[in-house]
Amino acid sequence: MDALAVPQDREKGWYISLMAPNTKGPAFAWLDPSRLYCNSQALSDCVKDLLKPFQNESIDIVAGIDAMGFILGSAVATTLGKGFLAIRKAGHLCVETQTQDYSDYSGREKLMEVRLDVLRPGLRVLIVDQWIETGGTMKAAIQLMEKQGATVVGVAAVAIENSEGGKWIKQNYKHSNCIPEELQSQIDSQYLESFKVFGPKKQ
Repeated sequence: MDALAVPQDREKGWYISLMAPNTKGPAFAWLDPSRLYCNSQALSDCVKDLLKPFQNESIDIVAGIDAMGFILGSAVATTLGKGFLAIRKAGHLCVETQTQDYSDYSGREKLMEVRLDVLRPGLRVLIVDQWIETGGTMKAAIQLMEKQGATVVGVAAVAIENSEGGKWIKQNYKHSNCIPEELQSQIDSQYLESFKVFGPKKQ
């Protein structure tokens, strides 16, 4: 599908077909969702779909996870008219921070950090990331928010895979994603039928 094309019938998740498969091998994530951000209507519809479950929630600030969560999180914050808090990979902020260790989707041990001068007890935070695969990164972000007394209203991502960590998030926090129910099995198998237009599947 043309990255900039907009279909007449825009059902939930129509923009999923814009996402591109991994063409570089196992050292990379299995797909690149960011292609949909190039399409202004797709980005707008994605944000609207993510926010539907939170329409009646009081949200004080949106937090996005480094790095792709910055794009989607900023768009969500702008739509809500709220501020944006960056959850960074450790070592990038020049102010006092709190850190949290985690394992990312590749199994690598890492640290994330957040500044200490924004969060406070009772502040209601919506955490946004591009994708939840193993759930380790999102779980660490939740822990960082809660360590400072903030209330996690919920989590939002383009997709939440039904991994052990993904299921834990779904069971314990209000959540939203952009995946139509009939496509969840493709997300969990890490292959979208729409990838066929990009050529043969990489082994």
